Amino acid sequence: MTESARASKLLSSDSLKREELFPIREVSRLTGVNPVTLRAWERRYGLIQPTRTESGHRLYSMADIEAVRSILVWTERGVAVSKVGSILSRSATTKAAVLPEQQEAVVGEWGEWQALVQRAVSRFDESRLDQVYGQIFSTYPLPIVFQDVLLPLWQQLLLRQDEFGRTSEWLFLDTFLRARVLQRLQLARGQAEDRVLLAAVPGQCRELELLIAGLLLSSEAVAVNVLAIGQPLDELTLVCEKVRPRALVLYSNLPPNAVLLRQLAKLTLGLDCPLAMAGEAAEFSEQSLRGSPIACLGNSGKLMQRRLLQFLDGHLDT
Repeated sequence: MTESARASKLLSSDSLKREELFPIREVSRLTGVNPVTLRAWERRYGLIQPTRTESGHRLYSMADIEAVRSILVWTERGVAVSKVGSILSRSATTKAAVLPEQQEAVVGEWGEWQALVQRAVSRFDESRLDQVYGQIFSTYPLPIVFQDVLLPLWQQLLLRQDEFGRTSEWLFLDTFLRARVLQRLQLARGQAEDRVLLAAVPGQCRELELLIAGLLLSSEAVAVNVLAIGQPLDELTLVCEKVRPRALVLYSNLPPNAVLLRQLAKLTLGLDCPLAMAGEAAEFSEQSLRGSPIACLGNSGKLMQRRLLQFLDGHLDT
């Protein structure tokens, strides 16, 4: 009997009563990660811990599959597999701060909304997608809409582009979301007096992630102007000299290396405004930038906005 057959037999009995489990070949099909790599992630790094049958065959839960997809998100961003474990551990610690029953209920609701969005996207139905998008906004605050409901689905489609049709679905959702976020950014800019520039560290995020960061940083007091993807770091002094913003914020989803840290140090010397970091990079670099003039704003929506306001008022310890 083959491994898949044994696993299928087990699934049809006791395991289905408790939780749906998947053999390694099915996990490979769902995630695009080959079995050899899955085994390596388990043995070398302890990133996933599948259960075993009596005969020693691996079975993976949906939580294991989501962990695999999370690992892919980080490796796609350029993070070494050996570093991913600490990132996932930190994320798990944050989630553990919420009572398990509350977390399960909330995540369940988010999953239901994601299913509605996915259905509209799979049909390329923009009218229905726009309707669901409006309903989500009427239910949750802006940070949850993007960071907990829409972006995770966007990332899932991005990682599954090797499956037929997924690239078209991702492009459809990505185009839709970028248009809506740009619209909200324009409205926010018209109400605030202070101006902040937001730029991406080249090659370290996608346009939608940058635009959403700009929206999350915006407030009634601060308008955020998002510079185009591809903006050269060494020309930011020129841009800031012309625009004269209250601050410049750099956005990145990758841990900063020594080269980038040297570039940032050089950049601060030529700027006439204060410099801050946002995104995952801000959390990774908090220790290395401690005591420098560069502020770390974090990656969470409410936290980024609050820290930016404190930074502009001179109350944030850099």
